[in-house]
Amino acid sequence: MGRKEDPEKGAALGVRIHAVGEVGDNDTVTSSDPLAPRLPSPLRELRDERFDRRGIRLVLKRDDLIHPELIGNKWRKLVPNIAAADGRPLVTFGGAYSNHLRATAAAGRLLGLATTGVVRGQELADRPLNPSLARCAADGMRLRFVDRSTYRHKAEPETLAAILRAAGAEGAYVVPEGGSNAAAVRGCTALGAELRGHADAVAVACGTGGTLAGLAAGLAKGQRALGVPVLRGGFLTADVEALQERAFGGRTGDWSLDDRFHFGGYARTTPELDTFAEDFEQRHGLPVERLYVAKLLYGLVALAEEGAFPRGTTLAAVVTGRPFPEPQRPGVLAT
Repeated sequence: MGRKEDPEKGAALGVRIHAVGEVGDNDTVTSSDPLAPRLPSPLRELRDERFDRRGIRLVLKRDDLIHPELIGNKWRKLVPNIAAADGRPLVTFGGAYSNHLRATAAAGRLLGLATTGVVRGQELADRPLNPSLARCAADGMRLRFVDRSTYRHKAEPETLAAILRAAGAEGAYVVPEGGSNAAAVRGCTALGAELRGHADAVAVACGTGGTLAGLAAGLAKGQRALGVPVLRGGFLTADVEALQERAFGGRTGDWSLDDRFHFGGYARTTPELDTFAEDFEQRHGLPVERLYVAKLLYGLVALAEEGAFPRGTTLAAVVTGRPFPEPQRPGVLAT
């Protein structure tokens, strides 16, 4: 087991890196720092009869309002890595619809840092860029497409070195897929710290598991964290444990995963999920991002119906992102 670190020290990491600016009437932050966040992110109660009738109080942790371009947990994970990069170019990884790639590209533009995105799928190189990758390119990110076999082995030193050579980025700072490494996990403890005393259980959608790993470590004793994976495979428990091992020296906090709500895997939805998300938007006037947030909310409704949360529970759902592109539908408010 590695060196045991105190999660309390990581809880304020993001706040130490960039001071919070003034919050205006329209929820914007005024600061000379282009990465200045709105922290703590708002916590807002949502009345929904599907939870009310079970005696569950639902609150939304609006991490999607932290920063206009580094949305949600992406700010919490990227800022510690940008600090560690110390001005070096950034190289990172993701699929064709990666929120993490877009956030990294935006950070590069805002800070004047060179960024390279290594994209899974060599076959995409000869196709028109989808809106997500087009946004990355518009923000100055160089896109490097690699075959899926190479991508699977990207963490191996020889493969990584070959990728960096081919991209002309040997001296760059490497941010892993999804931004999840020890620095990011320690940064995400602030999310747990912000929720102390506000919820009995906190739920978050998971891709690479870094947010859950930090969230669970930052919560107080007696609070628990629930992760809802958006990928198939049932592998995430081991990944979260490994991230906590690297960040804190061992498994930390009370957390678990429920693998039933991935709807086919990453970047996949179904008519049932779309119908659920549209209904949620109409009920509450809140745009629902489909790849993560919709799966989380669907899972929480199902768990509430199953009696997974005792009556009297205050349940916090972390809203980690907004739809992309931003919706322009009447009656749906980006609040």
